[in-house]
Amino acid sequence: MSLHPEGLTGQPVILDSPVPKVRANRVITYRSASVAALLFPPCGVPALLHSLKAGRLAKQDKIEEARVAGEKARDWCWYAVGFGLLVYFLLALGYILTTNDGAIRKVFFGWSTLTNGDAWRSLIKGFWINVQVFLWAQAIVLVWALVVAVVRLLPGKACAPVRFVAIAYSDTFRAIPGLLTIYLVGFGLPQSNLPILGDFSDEQYAILALVLVYGAYVSEVYRAGIESIHWSQVAAARSLGLSYFQTLRTVVVPQAVRRIRPPLLNDAIGLQKDTALIGFIGPLEVVSRARFIGNARGTLTGYTMAAILFAMLSIPMTRYLDRLIKRDQARTRVG
Repeated sequence: MSLHPEGLTGQPVILDSPVPKVRANRVITYRSASVAALLFPPCGVPALLHSLKAGRLAKQDKIEEARVAGEKARDWCWYAVGFGLLVYFLLALGYILTTNDGAIRKVFFGWSTLTNGDAWRSLIKGFWINVQVFLWAQAIVLVWALVVAVVRLLPGKACAPVRFVAIAYSDTFRAIPGLLTIYLVGFGLPQSNLPILGDFSDEQYAILALVLVYGAYVSEVYRAGIESIHWSQVAAARSLGLSYFQTLRTVVVPQAVRRIRPPLLNDAIGLQKDTALIGFIGPLEVVSRARFIGNARGTLTGYTMAAILFAMLSIPMTRYLDRLIKRDQARTRVG
């Protein structure tokens, strides 16, 4: 406890005592431990025992020992939540896979299809089309979106018309669902017989549609990154004689790109998954081939296999994204 040397009456005054706080925390921990004991006894019972121990020590004014026991009780409460939810999830999953004579398992995880080499070779061949479309579209999106973002940020009244075009493009293709854009581009442009655009392959139409959609989204990411750079850096660069575009190229854009790498990679993950939509306009990519396998075998296992292929590509990208975020956060804290 702490004492104030001069109270209003000239006597020492107790400002705050840790004993009531310890007892209040013990009550909260005891309630949590009771719930944890009901939720998952293997971890909840130790939490309850540590909570009771903390209460006993608090009554004996052994504050430090009571605090340690309370922390152990809280740790065991969290163990009960984590392991309890995991166990119950696995039990529920096991029930779903075994109920109704294993109907879910037969529909989504047919063993004969999962172990069929020809089915895997066909799906991998189709998935390679998805990967190619993704790589080409992503490369074009990164450049095209930066152009749109820079045009949208052009200063002066003279640039108002081009700024309006950039804003209209961004708003339009963020408002239209990606599947509709793929349909309109994949079926509309071939029927229009436009020069050059009318002679594209199905894969090229798919790339064009994805670039239009994701270019609008990524341009907003670029714009946010550019606007996050403090105006003083732009002013300093202009005072050194750099033009507006030189300032963007050498000062603003490099810093902005470093800041927006996580959202850019997040959009890349979304683009990679949305290549599953291009099968609706003709390319024999992985989803189309999964549909053929399903029709031939009367099962949805082909779609499960296609999902596994997408997960094998997306999950490493997601983990790398998390690593980038943590590294940027650590750099920010150090700075």
